[in-house]
Amino acid sequence: MWQDITHWLSQNTWAQIILIIIFAYVARHFGRMLLVSFIRRTVRYRAHGDLSEEDSKKRQDTLIGMFSAILGVMIWLIAVFSILRQFIDLTPLLAGISVIGVAVGLGAQAIIKDFIAGLFVILENQYRVGDIVNLDGSDGRVEEFNIRSTVVRDNDGSVHYIPNGTITHSINRTMGYSRVNLTIEVDPDTDVDKLSLIINEIGAKMADEDKWRGKIIEAPHFQSISNFTPKTLEVKIVGKTQPSAQWNVSGELRRRLLTAITRKGDALKIVQPDVTPSDESKNKK
Repeated sequence: MWQDITHWLSQNTWAQIILIIIFAYVARHFGRMLLVSFIRRTVRYRAHGDLSEEDSKKRQDTLIGMFSAILGVMIWLIAVFSILRQFIDLTPLLAGISVIGVAVGLGAQAIIKDFIAGLFVILENQYRVGDIVNLDGSDGRVEEFNIRSTVVRDNDGSVHYIPNGTITHSINRTMGYSRVNLTIEVDPDTDVDKLSLIINEIGAKMADEDKWRGKIIEAPHFQSISNFTPKTLEVKIVGKTQPSAQWNVSGELRRRLLTAITRKGDALKIVQPDVTPSDESKNKK
């Protein structure tokens, strides 16, 4: 029976082509499953120290996307060559492949450059899928990373496709941890000791609450007076959060500070922006 099936397949070109496509699809599917399993089990470390659970998943997703694309290209190239063998003799083509390789290499230098640059991004763990980055002025979240480009979506929802080989400066805002870096302006008559106590109490209380405990690594606290003028004091507040959590923490901190300082009276009043004469006239109208 098997001999009959083998003989039939050897005589039926289209049946062989269908089998090649099926095998390629199955190999791609199960190869990706094995790749995902291998990466999920092995990626536990990075150059800057042990990976947090979120950092680990970002790096795993980035590696999976990169190597899945490479695996898919390799499998389908083999499938295409296997199908071509059913119709033409590939020996002359393989004999001249060096000439073709030179021609393709000259015409695809940018693609090769993008691929090599992408490998260095992976090996050095510069950024991962899900990170908030600035890539040569393009700010946003990394949505996709592949062998040719990095896809970044900015705050307006616009999508930037950036060739890996063109990136000369990358800033990762969510590597390992993020920082609260907040400056508020208060009345120059403010009691700084009292203000620092309020700030530290609010930060400590937030860090102890269930909603914020998992996001705050180091409670926001008073650091220093960063600047002062006859009209204002600039107060610096700092803290440490989980990656990407600094914006939510800073927003909640501002809200609580505004409420607390307002309740303490004029001595701790937050300075309001000056109103220009043109604005005043508009308000009167």
